[in-house]
Amino acid sequence: MKNLIIYGTKHGCAKRCAELLSEMLEGETDIVDIKEKSNIDLLDYDSIIIGGSIYAGKINKDIYSFTTTNENLLHKKKLGLFICSMNKSLEDKQIKESFPSSLLESARVAENFGGEFRLNEMNFMEKMIVKMVSKSLEKEGAESSVSMKDDIDKVSIDTIKNFADSMNRS
Repeated sequence: MKNLIIYGTKHGCAKRCAELLSEMLEGETDIVDIKEKSNIDLLDYDSIIIGGSIYAGKINKDIYSFTTTNENLLHKKKLGLFICSMNKSLEDKQIKESFPSSLLESARVAENFGGEFRLNEMNFMEKMIVKMVSKSLEKEGAESSVSMKDDIDKVSIDTIKNFADSMNRS
């Protein structure tokens, strides 16, 4: 079995998740950052996993473009889709808006792996957005607000493992 993981990221969360996932998949796995290589021969792979970080409510634009451009070929592959998002309350909506609906229907699995806030990599505006989102989540009953002093890691290793198990079984 030959696997391909294609990801798009801004601050590295989707890359980290792709690397964790690759360690859990059976067979040979290649990992591609969509920014570094967008012309990929999908015919070489049995299963294809595509994902990216949600930034300002949307998935990486290169990932969305790749899935829409290659939609017909992706239907012929064992497909898995993932997002990296801190907002659990919007994950279903974000997954639906991140990928073409026909791909979501044919995917073996589609999940939110959780997310990270790497504050030291964010610019001032990004930090302000995180603070505003944190306050709105707190009003919705989220666990706690973001301290803005320490990085936050909400990536779910269990979700990644369950995703890999689903891909390995099918």
